[in-house]
Amino acid sequence: MRRGNYIALVFGMALAWGIAAGSARAEEKFDPPAPMQEWLKSTESQGTLPPGTTITSSNWQQYKQFMPYGMQTLFQGKYFWKVPTDVSMAIGPTKVLPLPKGYTEASEKYGSQTSVGTTANGHHFVQGYVAGEPFPNPQEPDKGYKILANVWFAYVPNLYAQQFDHPGVSCTQDRFGSIACTTLVWIYRQVGYNTDPDVPMNLPQAGDAWFTEWFMVETPEQSRYTTNLTIFHKDAEKWEDDYVFVPALRRSLRLAVSARCAPAAGSDFVLDDYKTVGFNGGLALFRSKFLGHRKVINLLDDYTMKTGSFPQDWDMSLGWPKPDWGKWQVRDVDIIDVRRIPSESAGYCYGSRVMYVDSRFHYANWIDVYDANLALWKLFWIGPRASNVPGVGHVTTNSTSAAAWDVQNDHMTVVSTVDDKGVGPKFNSDAPPEYHDYSRYSSPSGLMQIMR
Repeated sequence: MRRGNYIALVFGMALAWGIAAGSARAEEKFDPPAPMQEWLKSTESQGTLPPGTTITSSNWQQYKQFMPYGMQTLFQGKYFWKVPTDVSMAIGPTKVLPLPKGYTEASEKYGSQTSVGTTANGHHFVQGYVAGEPFPNPQEPDKGYKILANVWFAYVPNLYAQQFDHPGVSCTQDRFGSIACTTLVWIYRQVGYNTDPDVPMNLPQAGDAWFTEWFMVETPEQSRYTTNLTIFHKDAEKWEDDYVFVPALRRSLRLAVSARCAPAAGSDFVLDDYKTVGFNGGLALFRSKFLGHRKVINLLDDYTMKTGSFPQDWDMSLGWPKPDWGKWQVRDVDIIDVRRIPSESAGYCYGSRVMYVDSRFHYANWIDVYDANLALWKLFWIGPRASNVPGVGHVTTNSTSAAAWDVQNDHMTVVSTVDDKGVGPKFNSDAPPEYHDYSRYSSPSGLMQIMR
């Protein structure tokens, strides 16, 4: 479903207020999708991939053991979306940036007191969490869930402002080459469990909330001011609060839980994908199985900021990073298979989300998504950027360039947090004061200030 139907979709969902009741969870035993089983077996012995190597469309099979499964399919030409024949991926040294001092100290102080708890209706949660990395050294039992918890609570700056004068860009393309772009403003704010200096660990006005996501469409004009707000709660049993402001109605509507599968601003990302660490679904409704540890390639951190113009700045027709963006790195990843728990899976869009999670900072580098029948559906590339965060230093942040390829419907989306002038988001105190307004950007009442 594309942009023209977006408002109608979310309006319809907003009228569907029902919430599924939880029940006892079934035994958490499941096998990875068949292609993933084959990939895991073929990559057991990976060898080395030295800096200075260049991967092209003619030699890629020599290095495929370092490619996530979905990336391999793009090189194989198995689907409509294929890597360009002129692809060139230079491998550089692996850079391990330090985690923020406050986040590391919180991990050391509180990490030993966290554990995996289970509610009466079979939902998992992180018990005893205060701040930082919940499981600094995840082990069995529940290793996969512990890694998912590390993803969920991965470091992000206290405030992330994609500003009105430098909006982010989301562009879609179909099999016929038709391109449609949307510009977006977003304010992400960690209102609880903070570890950044000069901000409270838990904002008093936030109550039970710990994270809020606000994003608004700037262009095209017919969708302008359409705004989503999601509030995530510390209580794992509380469903996310999702709201949408509909300009035609000049009011906000509360969305049903089923809206988590709604396209975000007409893109190939749904609301459960949208958090830029690679997963936005929460911890109570999902189970996660650890599949293994591997080395895979990714383009991240200090690559060029020149990504905001589509298609000019991307290698087409796939929408792939151009060689001049920078050098790819070999990264250690923990691979997890994330699924809705059986009692909550009826009607959910995805059957499996296989995440290649960076072992250092716990963002997903790549995601293979399977439908309810475990047929490959979408491929996500996520390229986190390093930024200078006030009081924290030069660290990996949730500012990214990203792409999603729908291999079943021959549709794709690219996203850049850098605009066509090469300007990216602002963090914490670098963001202008108006973006620190909690009521406007982190509460439902703020939606009523739109269009005033």
